[in-house]
Amino acid sequence: MDAAMQNASRIIRLCEKLDRPLTKDQALGLDRYLQMLLKWNKRVNLVGPGSWQTILADLVADSWQLADYLETLPLPEAPRTADLGAGAGLPGIPLRLFWTAGDYHLVEIRQKRSAFLLQAVSALGLQRTFVRLQRAEQALPALAPVELCLSRAFMPWPRPSFPDRNP
Repeated sequence: MDAAMQNASRIIRLCEKLDRPLTKDQALGLDRYLQMLLKWNKRVNLVGPGSWQTILADLVADSWQLADYLETLPLPEAPRTADLGAGAGLPGIPLRLFWTAGDYHLVEIRQKRSAFLLQAVSALGLQRTFVRLQRAEQALPALAPVELCLSRAFMPWPRPSFPDRNP
């Protein structure tokens, strides 16, 4: 058994413990994505967790839960989706392994993260999945109409301004 199949088997076993059955193709795709993410994370700060097991259980699991939820929505057969502030490709890259409906646009303003996304989309052969190196406010008008807009988080929370308490 080659290394990719061994890794995919480990991913399948861990996902079974997380109550998520995977196909062999999904496990192979997740292995490719996780390997790339860990490699790029050494050069570009993409995610906090450092092990593939933690990333899978804490971050990728959100993607398959989102995929299950999207299946319940009354979306068009081929919705246009914008994933704003796509960063490390979460939830988008793993989501596309579980939910392939319509066109999916990963919108990211940072060049290094966009480069990572382009490589991941290509390496995983994700169909109808595109990377847009743009700000959200530029991408949305260009993509309109968008049936689904997702974002993990793409801007820091504004700091509240408090009036001076000392007159």
